[in-house]
Amino acid sequence: MIRYFLTIIFFAVVMNVSAQNPIFYLLIGTYTNAPSKSEGIYVYKFNPNKAEATFISKATGVVNPSYLAITKDQKYVYAVNETQSDNGGDVSAFSFDKQKGELHFINKQPSGGDDPAYISVDSAGKWAVAANYSGGNIGVLPTGADGALQPAAQILPHEGYGVNVERQGQPHPHSVVFSPNEKYLYSCDLGNDRIYTYSFDPNNKQTPFTPADPAYIEVPDGSGPRHITFHPNGQYAYVINELSGNVIAYQYNSSNGKLTEIQTIESTTEGSKTDKGSADIHLTPDGKFLYTSNRGAANDITIYKTSPDGKLILVGHQKVGAHPRNFMIDPTGRFLLVACRDSNQVQVYVINKNFGLLQDAGLKIDIDQPVCLKMMPVK
Repeated sequence: MIRYFLTIIFFAVVMNVSAQNPIFYLLIGTYTNAPSKSEGIYVYKFNPNKAEATFISKATGVVNPSYLAITKDQKYVYAVNETQSDNGGDVSAFSFDKQKGELHFINKQPSGGDDPAYISVDSAGKWAVAANYSGGNIGVLPTGADGALQPAAQILPHEGYGVNVERQGQPHPHSVVFSPNEKYLYSCDLGNDRIYTYSFDPNNKQTPFTPADPAYIEVPDGSGPRHITFHPNGQYAYVINELSGNVIAYQYNSSNGKLTEIQTIESTTEGSKTDKGSADIHLTPDGKFLYTSNRGAANDITIYKTSPDGKLILVGHQKVGAHPRNFMIDPTGRFLLVACRDSNQVQVYVINKNFGLLQDAGLKIDIDQPVCLKMMPVK
């Protein structure tokens, strides 16, 4: 009876979505290496009023665009090319035609290291920053007025290693995220159990990023910090740790960029002690709920409610497809979309606005090895 009641509540959320809600372009980055049949970046039109997605276009010939970043003005899209070569991986630049929903290739530049796995762009669209996972460094690439990438202005090396011999033999930067006020850049390094902080000066063309004081904080040995996200109120930050399978909550000081730990809570209890497979972390737009993805043995989304003091309260878990590497919450805060790489699907769930629980929306996008999801409004 309770399950039936909750189902009614969940689908009432969908039915009550206002027709005035905007429609979005959904961009899907994929792995393109065999056996994947994906060809690059796919563009869909996502309608939150009907919980439906329609294929629009694709940018082909893009190798392993495993993470995407959209400029604030929504004119340009940057994609890492997660590859290895003598010059490391690459970053590709595209213009985006909003009227047609099409990506148009501009150029690409070396990222400065092997296997770039994450990319961010500042709000002015002047700097694209890539985390080179296997390269152990961060590549900082200026952009032109036409969105074209220029050669890297800075390469920020990380040093050290962790206790997990198989996964932490060297630095592995896994994300680069700007603080809400863009005074700082944070990089979670899975390989050395550190979270780096860089001061950001967008007008400095030679060295826009300099180490903050302190240059980094440490997490417990073997944690493997992967991604960081900030609460909409600007007071808290949360880090998902891939290897230990937990979330660390921090008090965030926006004036000096310092992170002060306030809580550690499990994301998953499944999997081995050295590799839980936790992957991504996001908050709802109102900051009321936080979600994490767990791969490996779990293959689920963990649901938390946030407290006024920034701490997390576990609500539950939602089983999803295989290897939920990346997920996102749509800008309306009503849907959670998860890229299930090994199930070859993007799955869509309704977010209950009162409890944070997830209900299958009945929408699945079949696509080989989806690994990154981003949205922008159609208009």
